Amino acid sequence: MVNSGDNAFILASAALVFIMTPGLGFFYGGLGRRKNVVNNMMASVFILGTGMIMWGLFGYSLAFTGNTLGIVGTLGDFGLRTMGIDTPSPYADNLSAYTFVGFQMMFALITPAIITGAISGRMKFGALFLFIVLWSIVVYYPLAHMVWGDGGILGAAGLGSIDFAGGNVVHISSGVSGLVLCLVLGKREGYETSSYRIHNVPFVVLGMALLWFGWYGFNAGSALAANGLAAHAFLTTSFATAGGLLAWLLIDVVRGRKPSCISACTGVVAGLVAITPGAGFVPVWASFIVGLTAGPVCYYGILFVKKRLKIDDALDAFGCHGIGGIWGGLLTGLFADPAVNGASGLFFGNPKQFGAQIVAIIASIVLAAVGSLVCIGIVKAVTSIRVPKRDELVGLDVTQHGENAYPSFNGLD
Repeated sequence: MVNSGDNAFILASAALVFIMTPGLGFFYGGLGRRKNVVNNMMASVFILGTGMIMWGLFGYSLAFTGNTLGIVGTLGDFGLRTMGIDTPSPYADNLSAYTFVGFQMMFALITPAIITGAISGRMKFGALFLFIVLWSIVVYYPLAHMVWGDGGILGAAGLGSIDFAGGNVVHISSGVSGLVLCLVLGKREGYETSSYRIHNVPFVVLGMALLWFGWYGFNAGSALAANGLAAHAFLTTSFATAGGLLAWLLIDVVRGRKPSCISACTGVVAGLVAITPGAGFVPVWASFIVGLTAGPVCYYGILFVKKRLKIDDALDAFGCHGIGGIWGGLLTGLFADPAVNGASGLFFGNPKQFGAQIVAIIASIVLAAVGSLVCIGIVKAVTSIRVPKRDELVGLDVTQHGENAYPSFNGLD
C-alpha cells in the first residue's frame, strides 16, 4: 500500500536530485574557460529535456521493466502505459509507481551530464547531443538494469554486488565514458603550452553547493522510504563529504600550496562520489574513512591522469567520478555492515562481497568503455565530432550557440 509520508519524501528527494544537473552546469561552467561557459552549461541543460523524454518513453522500461538475460529490461512499459495514479511500484510497494519513475529519472539525467566535463572545449554540440542519446540507450539503461533491476546479473539476483545510490551505475559509467571520449577527441588546442585559469570561482562554489544539497536526495532518497536507513545515508553522506573537503585542503598545505576554494569544492565532490555506493551499507564511523581517503586517492589520481598519462580530462570527470566511484565501491565491499542494511563486507566476515564488488566494477568499466566506443563509431558515421581548430580557439559559446556569457569579453581566454 502506498505510504503518503514515504511518497512525499521520495518526491522531495527527486526534486533535490533534479537540481544537481543544473548545479553541475554551474560547476563545470565555472571551471572551464570564459569562452566556453555557455557551452559547458548547455551540455547539462539539453539533457534535462532529452533525458526526460527518453526516460518516459522507453528508458524506464528498459531499466526496470521485465528482464532480458539479466542485461536489460523490455519495452513492456513503453510510455509508462501500464501505470495509473493508484499503481504501486514493483520496487517499493510503499511508493507510487510514478514516484519511483520520477526519482530514477533524475539519476538518468545527471549521469550523462557528468561525461561532458571530460570533453569541455572541443566537441561539436550536435555530435555530443547524438552521443548522449545513444549512450543512454547502450550504456546507462542496461547498467541500471544489471545493478538495480529485477533479475539483473550484477545485482541481488546475480552476482550479488551492492550499489546503494550509483557508484557503478552513475559514477564509474560516466567517468570511464568521459575518459574514452576525451581520448578519442584528443587534447585541446594549446593544452600543454598555455596557462589554464579557472574563470569563475563563485560559479564553482554555487555548483558545489547545489550538488551537495541535491546529493542528500540522491543518497538518502535511495532508501526509498522516510526511515532510519534514509537518516543513516544522510549522515554518512555528510561525514564522508566533509572528510573529502578537509583531506583535499590538507594535501594543498602539505604540498606547499595555498588552500584554495577550488580545492575545497573538488574535495567535496570526491567525498560525495566515494560514499555513494556505500551510503546505506557502511556504518557511520566508516564514512569518515571513505571521505578522508577519497581526497588523496582522487587528488593523486587526477595528477596521474593529467601529468603522467598526459590525458586531457578537461574538468576531471574521470579523476573525480571514475576514480572516486571505483574507490567507493571497493570500500563498500570492505565496510558493509549487516547491522545497517543486511549486507556484510570483508571486514564483517564476508570476503565474497568484496570479490563481487571487484567483478561488478570491472564489468561496469568494460560496458562503459566498449559501449562508448560503439556510440562514438555511430556518431562518426553521421558527423565529425570535434570542432574545427578556428572554432575551438574562438570558443564554443559563439561558434556552437551564437551566444556570449560576457558581452564585453574579448575572446582571448
